[in-house]
Amino acid sequence: MTKHSEIAANFSGLKVPHSPFMNERRAERINAGRYEATEIHGALAVVKNSDRVLELGAGLGVVGGACALLAQPERILSFEANPNLIPHVQELYRLNGVNDRIEVRNQLVVSDSVRAESMTFFLHNSFLGSSLLPAARKTTREVEVPTVAFEDIKSELSPTVLISDIEGGELEFLENADLTGIRAVVIEFHPKVYGRAGMQRCKSILTETGFVKQNDLSTRLVWTCVKEL
Repeated sequence: MTKHSEIAANFSGLKVPHSPFMNERRAERINAGRYEATEIHGALAVVKNSDRVLELGAGLGVVGGACALLAQPERILSFEANPNLIPHVQELYRLNGVNDRIEVRNQLVVSDSVRAESMTFFLHNSFLGSSLLPAARKTTREVEVPTVAFEDIKSELSPTVLISDIEGGELEFLENADLTGIRAVVIEFHPKVYGRAGMQRCKSILTETGFVKQNDLSTRLVWTCVKEL
């Protein structure tokens, strides 16, 4: 990264630097406010200054960066499994002056009490398709990503808001995670990975735990939900 990065796109004051993962179409979507729009609007609607936000799946850093810049919570701890994205996410944070409240780590947050020290992550030609699941003719290479227990992150951060976009890993996470202390969730579902039944299971776990879908902020595939603690 150069000290003065060239800006590829701008969303509501959030400057997004050029990177190998940016293209003209993606830049246009960010400029128009269409990139990850439902997630961003949901996060900005529920995150308060006093919140501590756990973000699973940083991607380009746009959702977490917008949240840090515009909602200004106490702290955001973000996790991204794709090691190639990490320096570009960090540059986005630096470029927007939000390093004091947001950090990204190249780890996988695992909710299962029995976990391996690392897990295989499959990098695809498009970073949007990279996941813990291989896909025929799309995998470019495999990397081993260190894991960290969700309970350890809870002890460190005491999160009050969860933002999740982990390309299908959300079903297993929700089935094992103790969401005590979290008052709001912004989550994207991926039924192409686990089917309609898996998506319904994700939604049922959230509603059974006391979260209420915010209809004006949600779609079929992205929910913003809150609960009274």
